[in-house]
Amino acid sequence: MVQGFADLYYYDSGMSAVHISQVHPETVSALKRLARSNHRSLQGELRAILERAARMAPPDPAKDEFKLVTVRTGYTGSWSREEIYGADGR
Repeated sequence: MVQGFADLYYYDSGMSAVHISQVHPETVSALKRLARSNHRSLQGELRAILERAARMAPPDPAKDEFKLVTVRTGYTGSWSREEIYGADGR
């Protein structure tokens, strides 16, 4: 069986593409200057801008994760079962 052209050269990077049309030429020119000043390509600068903007989005409720925080309380007990539940040992 002969593979088609698409089969030979298909690469899935897991990344999405965004196309923005009708951008004012002055805006594009300013973005190119910004990219140059940050030593990036225009695409790299746009990616950085989008990533920075995406961090301002509200959290995804589907990813309602919790983070554990360790605090020092000054307590020096052993946290044994008896200390936690008492003599009953529940």
